[in-house]
Amino acid sequence: MRAPAAARPAAGHGDRAPGAPAAPLDEEDRRRLLSGTHHDPHAVLGAHPLPGGAVAFTVLRPYAREVTLITGERRVPLNAMGDGFFSAVLPCEGAADSTVPAYRLGVTYDGPETEYHDPYRFLPALGAYDLHLIGEGRHEQLWQALGAHPMTHQGVRGTRFTVWAPHARGVRVCGDFSCWDGTAHPMRSLGSSGVWELFVPGLGAGTVYKFDITRPDGTHTLRADPMARAAEVPPATASVVTESAYAWADDAWMTHRADRPVCQAPFSVYEVHLPSWRPGLTYRQLADELTAYVTDAGFTHVELMPVAEFPFSGSWGYQVTGFYAPTSRMGTPDDFRYLVDRLHQAGVGVLLDWVPAHFPKDDWALAAFDGEHLYEPGDPRRAEHPDWGTLTFDYGRKEVRNFLVANATYWCEEFHIDGLRVDAVASMLYLDYSREEGQWAPNEHGGRENLDAVAFLQEMNATVYRRCPGVVTIAEESTAWNGVTRATHDVGPDGHGGLGFGLKWNMGWSHDSLEYIKRDPVHRVYHHNEMTFSMVYAYSENYVLPLSHDEVVHGKQSLVSKMPGDWWRRRANHRAYLGFMWAHPGKQLLFMGQEFAQGGEWSQERGLDWGLLDPAYPARADHDGVRRLVRDLNHRYRDAPALWERDTDPAGFSWIVTDAAEDNVLAFLRYAADGTPLLAVSHFAPVVRHDYVLGVPGADTVWREVLNTDAAEYGGGDVRNPGPLTPEAGPAHGRPARLRLTLPPLATVWLRPE
Repeated sequence: MRAPAAARPAAGHGDRAPGAPAAPLDEEDRRRLLSGTHHDPHAVLGAHPLPGGAVAFTVLRPYAREVTLITGERRVPLNAMGDGFFSAVLPCEGAADSTVPAYRLGVTYDGPETEYHDPYRFLPALGAYDLHLIGEGRHEQLWQALGAHPMTHQGVRGTRFTVWAPHARGVRVCGDFSCWDGTAHPMRSLGSSGVWELFVPGLGAGTVYKFDITRPDGTHTLRADPMARAAEVPPATASVVTESAYAWADDAWMTHRADRPVCQAPFSVYEVHLPSWRPGLTYRQLADELTAYVTDAGFTHVELMPVAEFPFSGSWGYQVTGFYAPTSRMGTPDDFRYLVDRLHQAGVGVLLDWVPAHFPKDDWALAAFDGEHLYEPGDPRRAEHPDWGTLTFDYGRKEVRNFLVANATYWCEEFHIDGLRVDAVASMLYLDYSREEGQWAPNEHGGRENLDAVAFLQEMNATVYRRCPGVVTIAEESTAWNGVTRATHDVGPDGHGGLGFGLKWNMGWSHDSLEYIKRDPVHRVYHHNEMTFSMVYAYSENYVLPLSHDEVVHGKQSLVSKMPGDWWRRRANHRAYLGFMWAHPGKQLLFMGQEFAQGGEWSQERGLDWGLLDPAYPARADHDGVRRLVRDLNHRYRDAPALWERDTDPAGFSWIVTDAAEDNVLAFLRYAADGTPLLAVSHFAPVVRHDYVLGVPGADTVWREVLNTDAAEYGGGDVRNPGPLTPEAGPAHGRPARLRLTLPPLATVWLRPE
C-alpha cells in the first residue's frame, strides 16, 4: 500500500501547461467525494464544457504522482489540487458548442505511466426501462440489470457496476484494481430507484471487487455484491466479475423436457451434496463421474443440495450469501454449466435446492446491507429466525421479492436447471414458526399466516412456470397447508388460490414409514397403520416420497442402520423398504450413500464410504447387492407406466390387503393410464409364507414376478416365485380370482401380467 496522499509531496505544482489553469473545485464537493457521500460524482469529476468553448477536467486519483490529459497528439499535465484531485481548464479549438473531445488519462504512481479511460466521461450504462422495472419490483431478469457486467459502452470495453442501496449516503466500488481503496471510484445515484451505477473502463472478467457503502450514520461498510454471479473461494468473501462463454449442447433435452407433465412422468431422484460425493472433484470432473454413476443407477434426476455461494461449509449450503453465484469451491460458473449440460446429454434432469427462507448475518453480505434493514424486515419478530440464527427476507418489499423471484428464474434460464426444491417452506408460511407467545405478531387479519410470503411463493411459481416450460418447483413443506401444489389461479375451499408448486415432499410418509420399519417385526403388528395411513391423504397434493439427507444425519443413523436385527436382516429390511417405496404412489428421492447401504451417517467432511464397494472389501457383495437392487428398481420403474402415469389419480391405485397386520403384509395394485396393472406385495416379517392368497382382478391374467428384493443377486435368500403364475377362480379380497404366492422373508415382490 502506498503512503496516503497527505504524507507525500503534492505532484505537479509549478508544472502547469500554458493555457491550462486549474479548474475550481467546490469544497463541499471535495469533502463529499473524499468521505464517500457524493450522490452524483459525475457532476464534479470528468470533463465539463464551460461557456466560451473551454472544458474543465477534474480527476480524483489518490496516491497518483502525476495525471496527464491525452487528447489526440496533445498531452497536458493536470494540476494537483491536493487529496488526489487533479484538474485543468482547456480551450477546445473550433468547438463553439463546447463539445468535449475524446481523451484518456495518463496516470503515474510509483512506476511508469499507465493510460486509462476516465470512468466519469461516460453516460449511465443502465437504461430507464430497467430502472422502471426495478422500481416496480417486476424485473424478471434482474441479474442483467444489477451486479457487475463486462460490456462495451460508448465504444469502450469495461465493466458496469450497479447495486441497489436506497439508504446509502454514497457508494463506491473497490477491488484488486484499486488496492481496495474506493476513493477513486464513487458511484452515482440513479434517483428514486435506489440504484447506484458506475462504468469502469478496462475492467473485465476476473476482477475482484466489493462495494464500499456509506451508511446513513456516516460509517462505512464493505459489502460483497448481492447480485454477483461469481465469488472468491471461501473463506475469502469478495465478488468476482464473470462473463459466460459457454456453448450449450443440450438442445434435445431442453426441447423435449416439457413434452410430458412431471406428475405423469417417471421421476426418481438421487440427492447429492456435490462437495462430498467424491471430495476434491471439480464440476468438470463430476460431469464425468457423477453422470456415469447416475446413468448406470437409472435415476431420472439428480437433486443438488444448495450450490449458491455460502461461506460456512457446515451449513451444507443452506446459509447462502451469494444467491446468484455457483459456489467457487469446485470451479467457475461455466464449469457448473458444463456439469448440467453433461447430465442433460445423458438424459438426466437437474434439480437444485433453493433457499429463499433465510440468510446469514455475515457483516459483509446481506444483513443491514446499506445501514438499514433492507433485505430483512425491520421488525425483529419477523426478521430473526430462531432455529438457525439467521435472518428472514422481507417478502412484502417489492424489490426484495423481485430479487428472489428473479433468482429462481436465473438458475433455470442461465444454468438450464430443471427444477427448484424450495427449502423450509413452512418456516416462511407461518409467522409463529418456532416462536413462542409474544415473539410474533399476527397478520392484518389476526392470523398466523405470513401473507407476504404466500404472495411471494405464488408469484415465484407463476413466473417460473410461465418463463421456463418443463421446469418443476418442489416444496419442502411439513404442515397441512391447503393447496401447496394447487395452481395459483385455482381457488380452493378456503377461497384462495394455491401456492402453485408442482410437487411437495411427503414428510408425513417419511416419518411414519421410518417409524414402522425401524421396529422389530414382532412389534410391527401394532404399528401397521403407519404404513397405510399415507394413502388416506396421498392425493391431497402431488407428492415426492423423500429419504433425504435430513433422515441420515444428527444421530438419526443411515437408512440401513435404522433397521432392526442382525446384518442380514438389516439389509433385507432396507431392500424391502425401498421396494415398497418405489411402488407407492408418488415420486421417489434417495440421498446418496443409501443406494449401497452405507452404514455410517453421512459426513460432509468425510464424504461417502466408497470403500464399501471396493473389490478388496470383504463385505463388498452385501453393499453391491443393494446398489444392484436400486439400479433395477429404477430401470423397472421406468418401464412400468403403472408406477408413475397416475401418481396423482386415485383411480391408479387399489388396495388388495390393508389389514394383514399379523402377517406384516401390504399388497396393492397400481394401474397405468391404459389399465395395465402392477401388483406390489411387501412382507415385513422374517419368515417365509407359502401359498399366500391375494385377490386379483381376473382368472384369465397370468402374472410373472418382475422384481424380488430377496433375490440372490441383491444379497437375499433367493426365495422366488418362478415361472408364470396363474390365478385360481374364486373370490378373495373382493376380487373374482385368487393368486397364490410365496412371500420371501423381509422382502417386496412386484408382479406384472404377461
